[in-house]
Amino acid sequence: MMEDEDTKAEANYRVTAGELRAFVERYERLEAEKKDIADQQKEVMAEAKGRGYDVKVLRKIVALRKREPNDIAEEEAVLDMYKEALGMS
Repeated sequence: MMEDEDTKAEANYRVTAGELRAFVERYERLEAEKKDIADQQKEVMAEAKGRGYDVKVLRKIVALRKREPNDIAEEEAVLDMYKEALGMS
């Protein structure tokens, strides 16, 4: 009976190890894909820069497009108020 339990435990370990390996390998593939995408994004920005666009401003535009218009308007209103208070407007 003890040998039977050891065999089951060993089989469970192999299945678990195989499943674990599959998770790790899937994650590693996703990491590689993420790196490829980041490299492509860098290429797009380099191309835009080469065409005379300000990459820093482009990144801000991309970030703004992800946000809600009301949040942007509120932030800009507060920014304008602060700039006016500091004599920057």
